[in-house]
Amino acid sequence: MEKVIEKFSVKYLQILNENGSCDDNLKPSLTNKEIKKMYELMILTRAFDEKALKLQRQGRLGTFASIKGQEACQIPSAIQFLKEDLVVPAFREHGLYITLGLPIEMLFQSWSGDERGMKMPDKVNILPISIPVGSHPLHAVGAAMAFKLQKKKSVAITFFGDGATSEGDFHEAMNFAGVYKAPVVFFCQNNQFAISTPIKEQTASSTLAQKAIAYGFEGIQVDGNDVFAVYKATKDALQKARNGKGPTFIECFTYRMADHTTSDDASKYRKDSEVKKWEIKDPILRLKKYMIKKNIFSEQFELETKRNAEQKVEEAVKKAEAIPKEKAEEMFNYTYEKLTPELKEQKENVRNENK
Repeated sequence: MEKVIEKFSVKYLQILNENGSCDDNLKPSLTNKEIKKMYELMILTRAFDEKALKLQRQGRLGTFASIKGQEACQIPSAIQFLKEDLVVPAFREHGLYITLGLPIEMLFQSWSGDERGMKMPDKVNILPISIPVGSHPLHAVGAAMAFKLQKKKSVAITFFGDGATSEGDFHEAMNFAGVYKAPVVFFCQNNQFAISTPIKEQTASSTLAQKAIAYGFEGIQVDGNDVFAVYKATKDALQKARNGKGPTFIECFTYRMADHTTSDDASKYRKDSEVKKWEIKDPILRLKKYMIKKNIFSEQFELETKRNAEQKVEEAVKKAEAIPKEKAEEMFNYTYEKLTPELKEQKENVRNENK
């Protein structure tokens, strides 16, 4: 006997196209003020990003990972998170930190190598930057399972790149989330490259979203440069999680406009012509076109938004660089809650070397 046990499909969602035209039947209910707020946050995030790149080239920051082109993957999501939710990021999530209220000077402080920049203020419920690829979704699932056991309505949301889906930790996290119907949202920013490895060399799947099917929950692919599509997909996923209906995998199909990090040279593995094709899909430019069509944009608004963003960033740099540098041995303070005997010995050795 032969029969079909189950059939599956993966939805693709785009609401706002690259010309600024919008499908009003799908567009989420947002006020003009909320739309402007998203634009302002994306401009602020890009201003931070551009300044960080300059500081790195001047030797004032360490290796830096640019977010340029991926702002719409983060801001429309982050503005919907509740204070009780937990956000578990990777290392390119500057838009999340800024939207959730981490002072920008602390971001600069962190990227300069000072771990105190990742000591979250009260009510900023996001974990520190995670550099290892794909390990942190497990932490998000663990937190989500705890929320469920405590009968809370909180949701854990984890952000990562397409390269993380090639790691075993990612699949373990997905499996646990599916089995326990954990209130977690997996947010994959598929920017087409895991450093220099293109997506076609990472997987034979036609989408990354379909990987959720194997673990028993929904996966959806959205246009990651479309603020409205990202907003709607996030809203639906959060509602599902809060209502006890388990996890969702959101694949944001986007593009990394800059190098992987400042230690990378993307010109060695991709063509300029490819980058130029994506430049016209820029999420900020796309939203601007929409706002112009809806008469909620003006040159004055644009100038003020950019001026305010640049001013905030410049003030943040001054604050960050005015912070007294931490002593070298202090780096051991952030490894575990309590130092192990080995780390205590290492800390003492470093202290003595720097006397």
